[in-house]
Amino acid sequence: MNKVPIKILDCALAACCAFYSFAAETVKQPAVDYYAMTMKVANQVDSNLSAKIDWNKICGKIKPLHGVNNSPVRHNGDFPEFREAGFPFVRMHDTAGAFGGNVYIDVPNIFRNFDADPEDPASYDFTFTDAYLKSFEKTPAKIFYRLGTTIENSHRLKAYRIFPPKDYLKWAKICEGIIKHYTQGWANGVKYNIEYWEIWNEPENKMMWKGSRKEFLDFYKTVAKYLKTKFPHLKIGGFGHCGFFEITRKIEDCPTRGLGVLEWFDDFVKMASDKADPVPLDFFSWHLYSDQPLEIVAHADYVRKKLDAAGLTQTESIFDEWNYSLNSRQPQLRNNVGAAMCAAAFCAMQRGSIDKAMYYDATPNRTYCGLFEFPSLTYTKPFFAFKAYNDLYKLGECVETPNLQNENLFMCAATNTQKDQKALLIANYSTKSRNVKLEFEGEAESVLVIDRDYIFTEINTVLSENKVLSMTPFSTYLIRIK
Repeated sequence: MNKVPIKILDCALAACCAFYSFAAETVKQPAVDYYAMTMKVANQVDSNLSAKIDWNKICGKIKPLHGVNNSPVRHNGDFPEFREAGFPFVRMHDTAGAFGGNVYIDVPNIFRNFDADPEDPASYDFTFTDAYLKSFEKTPAKIFYRLGTTIENSHRLKAYRIFPPKDYLKWAKICEGIIKHYTQGWANGVKYNIEYWEIWNEPENKMMWKGSRKEFLDFYKTVAKYLKTKFPHLKIGGFGHCGFFEITRKIEDCPTRGLGVLEWFDDFVKMASDKADPVPLDFFSWHLYSDQPLEIVAHADYVRKKLDAAGLTQTESIFDEWNYSLNSRQPQLRNNVGAAMCAAAFCAMQRGSIDKAMYYDATPNRTYCGLFEFPSLTYTKPFFAFKAYNDLYKLGECVETPNLQNENLFMCAATNTQKDQKALLIANYSTKSRNVKLEFEGEAESVLVIDRDYIFTEINTVLSENKVLSMTPFSTYLIRIK
């Protein structure tokens, strides 16, 4: 297997995606001072780059890559932030903190007594989850529902809900009740268009699953088969894989080392693609925390090739947990460096094989939330990278652009079907300033800048009359074209 060289800038771990924590004692590297680097190289200008865009070269649709996990928790309220950024999906996992806030989303929060009757509406408590999900009704965000439990960070002290269910089929029937409540109105429910139902999350992670690999495979097979029989029109999949760090990093730099994560994936794919006894897998979901957009590309290619080789060509690849680096306490998570990383990731994912993506996390008081300041809930620079990509998503048609990713220059272009509205998103994920010669038909209507000094500010002077874009280090640009 060819290794993709990735420079890992920080391998300490974070709190929220806490399966990484076991690595924290042994994998520590000094944090990189990006601002100091920026100051040292600010006068270095790379001026040998050019990009030609032909608005007639359509290469598919702009994909829903700017989804998120979770949100502020509101009851029967509204999420104007979600409308402004246009988040297309919101994944429900680790909702409202430890143990799912004891009342939200998780199967044991809704079905509080496993010995109760799953066919009896009285066995379910939907109250808080109903009130929470109702707040998304006025937003563009579709709910991506994780069927399972919240991560138990202190599982070594005592684990509560992360053991294999004592009856897999009954657990599946409980999930049937939840799905019926939220899609068919059962048990005084609603009829939301919730298409994606994800079975569990990170079972390789001892903070999420206390059983064996075989137990999880048997569990998934039972649940997926049952739910697909009951809801053939819905997307049933999983399993929120921990990540494929071992294909791009030295083993000592892999936070998942020792977990057998590659073997988990291989065994899972083998089970799902068994011609004699196939198991439903409408989508395969997986995770990666990295400060390198090209590492996302490498992992996505790995997933797609494995699925396709097994004949699972129709199985979607859903990247439903990602964020800047591994350390949620880095300031770059919320500044222009994190914004450039997000914009670069969108461009790289659009060019690659990922079908949908969801950033972790949009809960303001969570350390992994790079989109809001807390407690003010003011928007960060990465939030506006999401908003910038949403401009392209609303236009709809993806336009071919030169691939300059190896130069740490990432771009994505879009137009509407009438070709009377166009936009170009460019991220300079580099310590260097760059002058990039752009060639495209039409005139720039506005240039919005996210960099060290500006937060989604219109600065049209950065694009010269002959269309040379002057880019500062770690910066993002949305060019609207008429």
